[in-house]
Amino acid sequence: MPSSIVDVPEANLFPDAFPADQWPRMLWEDGRRPATLPAQAWTTETTHRDGQQGGLPLTEADGLAIYDLMGAFTGGSGALRQAEFFVYRPADRAMLEGALERWRGGHPVEPTTWIRATRKDADLVAGLGVRETGMLASASDYHTFYKFRPGGRVQAARTYLDAVQAVLDAGLRPRLHLEDATRAPREFILPFVTAVQELARDYGAGQAPRFRICDTMGLGLPLEGVAWPRSVPGMVRELRVAGVESELLEFHPHNDTHLVVANCLAAVLAGCAAINGTLLGKGERTGNAPLEGVLLHLVGLGLAEAPDFTALNRLDDLYAGLGQGVPAKYPLYGKDAHRTRAGIHADGLNKFWPMYAPFNVPALLGRPLELSLTADSGLAGLIFLIKQHTGHELSKEDAGLHNLQARLAAEFGAGRQTAVEWEEIADAAATVVANGQGVAAQR
Repeated sequence: MPSSIVDVPEANLFPDAFPADQWPRMLWEDGRRPATLPAQAWTTETTHRDGQQGGLPLTEADGLAIYDLMGAFTGGSGALRQAEFFVYRPADRAMLEGALERWRGGHPVEPTTWIRATRKDADLVAGLGVRETGMLASASDYHTFYKFRPGGRVQAARTYLDAVQAVLDAGLRPRLHLEDATRAPREFILPFVTAVQELARDYGAGQAPRFRICDTMGLGLPLEGVAWPRSVPGMVRELRVAGVESELLEFHPHNDTHLVVANCLAAVLAGCAAINGTLLGKGERTGNAPLEGVLLHLVGLGLAEAPDFTALNRLDDLYAGLGQGVPAKYPLYGKDAHRTRAGIHADGLNKFWPMYAPFNVPALLGRPLELSLTADSGLAGLIFLIKQHTGHELSKEDAGLHNLQARLAAEFGAGRQTAVEWEEIADAAATVVANGQGVAAQR
């Protein structure tokens, strides 16, 4: 036995980092809190734009139902502040008009629009009643050389700036979406940002342009010291040095290489105040930043007030009705996200449930800790499931419990591969409880 390990009278569960009934907190070592952290951080939504673009089939009614759930989710927290809408099709215009009506009536999420950065599109949004519009300003040479004819950086910049002028003249705030920024040359992005700022200088603070860094192909990295353009914190810092305030910076990543939430946190730590994505991660290809996952960590950083995460259970139900439900193992809201099948985990849940829960899942998410019975679940799995559904905790020596477990073991021994769910054993379990030694357990 190592002499340096000694017994202590109480367990150290790190309550400052993992407070009971609250989200996990991020605690900094002395002197290590980044000076670049914004005072606050928040999220903005693109389900009605990028979610639809990624294949989410929305009618006007569906779009407004999603917008209403965004309001229920954020409430008065300020965690989700804007949602952007297309303006090209009648159904999209109807969604936008319905959202604007709700917003004027007190809905907490401000509707904005999305257009291509052309003067023609700028004219589309001039009289819609929004205060801000996003503008697609493709920034990489992949786009500026091959999207435009004859192509090139100067032609692209001239087209974008002409549209910015039109938006400013219409009294709106422009939000420049620097598409494919993590493959874009510094020699385009920084001079272009400066030119937009100079163009807007005489229009007042209410029209100060915002800039959205788009990691369009998910190629950004959350790492310091990586050469431009792939370092997300490096790009955020350079834009801050160029005079873009934290609250005027947004980050919009995709999850093509599994780094979407890590990149969001790296952007915030470097000084970006807003993260753009979608609730439940809808979007093109592998999806946008899942805002519920980002906000879990922003709350832990002390930069955002917690919204009502339980509201997203209704959003999950809505998507399931559209044939677009989240995958079973999707974090937080998938049907298997909090489900165990291993007997050792079930035994831990029986003895001290926080052992196998990242936080108080029932209280904070409104979802139960669940268990499916498999060949590996053992008596512990049965005890947990019966306790969860009946409120009675059976002894491991209960004869009826052993008989039920033997019956299940025989099924698996005969070749059953699928898990056994509660509905299959509910009647047998009720008989075991009625005849057994179980006592009512505190739920």
